[in-house]
Amino acid sequence: MVKTTVFFIMGVSGSGKSTVGKLLAAELNVPFFDGDDYHPDENVAKMAAGNPLNDTDRKEWLSRLNSLVYENLDSGAVIACSALKESYRSQLSDGVLEKIRFVHLKGSFKEIRDRMQKRKGHFMPAALLRSQFDTLEPPQKAISVSIKQSPSSIVLKILEHLNQN
Repeated sequence: MVKTTVFFIMGVSGSGKSTVGKLLAAELNVPFFDGDDYHPDENVAKMAAGNPLNDTDRKEWLSRLNSLVYENLDSGAVIACSALKESYRSQLSDGVLEKIRFVHLKGSFKEIRDRMQKRKGHFMPAALLRSQFDTLEPPQKAISVSIKQSPSSIVLKILEHLNQN
């Protein structure tokens, strides 16, 4: 079942979605996709200018990622995507809910702000972190893992959860 599951590694910017997602994909031997790579250029420019995205901005992006799920149903995949609201998660899993698992990387505002201030070369400025926390609707049905541990330990926690369920 895990092999044909598409995992969304979700959380606010700076929570480690891409790092954890790549490690999990390698462990499961499935492809990894970074949701940031699927944003329209206008979205990237808007965020880089320090402006948060709204629901309208995200609509096309979420549709692209839902298509990516369909393209990888047979092989499974890991996709890094903020998936901040329940409505976004519904769009991502539209028509394929039984094939999707969300993994929520949780951390405090301070922990993640500190991380974001240290990273280089990402279009998402730390100044937008508050808007991400304000938008976040923690998922009810997700594997939730604290970011207080190493990325490899987070992957082990995810795998332990999968083996227990």
